[in-house]
Amino acid sequence: MTRAMVLGLLHTNGPMSGYEIQQMMQSAQTDLWAYVQPASIYHALKKLQAEGKVYLDHVEMTGMRSKSTFKITEDGVQELKDLLRQSFGKSSVVFPTHLYTALTFMNMLPPEEIRAALSSQEQDIRELYETMKSGQKKKEEATGKELAPEVMAIFQNMYAQCELQLACIEQIRSCLGEGEPS
Repeated sequence: MTRAMVLGLLHTNGPMSGYEIQQMMQSAQTDLWAYVQPASIYHALKKLQAEGKVYLDHVEMTGMRSKSTFKITEDGVQELKDLLRQSFGKSSVVFPTHLYTALTFMNMLPPEEIRAALSSQEQDIRELYETMKSGQKKKEEATGKELAPEVMAIFQNMYAQCELQLACIEQIRSCLGEGEPS
């Protein structure tokens, strides 16, 4: 995913430094939904440069610091298109395997421990949900208009995933003989 994000940002925004790419990804919260970590951006840039997908456009010196700005090549644009085709064709359904494994053997723990863990998971999901809502609002405020339909599709899918996981937690609580919390 990092390669596609780096190439996509360079293609969309023109020449950028690794730091600028990192800042743009952080503002879009890609660490939460694309699992792109800052260190992987620099690794990807180095590798993409070695492969001829990007090139060093220029280096700025500010005191003792240098800022390397990269630009995408035609080969990089083709790579981006190939990665996008692959991504559109790949199933993006992700199952909560940790939860499924725990459910398989839930009789090994006392119900109160399971309830406590479910409450912790529920809190994490609700915090993620609110973070995404806040991110959507920030994006709308930054652009001063409604988000594009494809961006809204991303947000709506993330919200649905959170809601589905919360419903699953309620179903597990029901299995434990506990209804919805008051």
